[in-house]
Amino acid sequence: MNANDSVSRVVVGVDGSPSSHAALRWALRHAELIGGVVDAVGAWEPPSHIGWPAPVVDHSFDRDVAEKRFADELDEVLGADLPVQVRRTMVMGDPSDVLLDASRGAELLVVGSHGHNGFTRALLGSVSTRCAQHASCPVVIIRPQ
Repeated sequence: MNANDSVSRVVVGVDGSPSSHAALRWALRHAELIGGVVDAVGAWEPPSHIGWPAPVVDHSFDRDVAEKRFADELDEVLGADLPVQVRRTMVMGDPSDVLLDASRGAELLVVGSHGHNGFTRALLGSVSTRCAQHASCPVVIIRPQ
């Protein structure tokens, strides 16, 4: 727990994958048990960062689309009745960097075992691996149901 926080934070990465949905549900249950809050964190990168050959002219459009998808996804997974406070954050950047930054001072970082990328059959995804190796707090990696 960060000295500036009055309550324990559980940070969870959300990317739309089944394992991130399972991670979000797990983080909610854990935060309820410890009387903490959940920081649901999403990351987005402009198409030029993921192989799109043309330069992106309007990053605000990409951000608006990413934030809308993120909000819709959280609403779908969380439903209306939440047992704990959930703070939503969408940040432009590399997902592992975004999660590592967000987890500073947190009690726990929860991530899915793998998300939406070209290596969905990998035993452990690149973001979860990097978080497990470099986070400043304990990391829980959740497999999809």
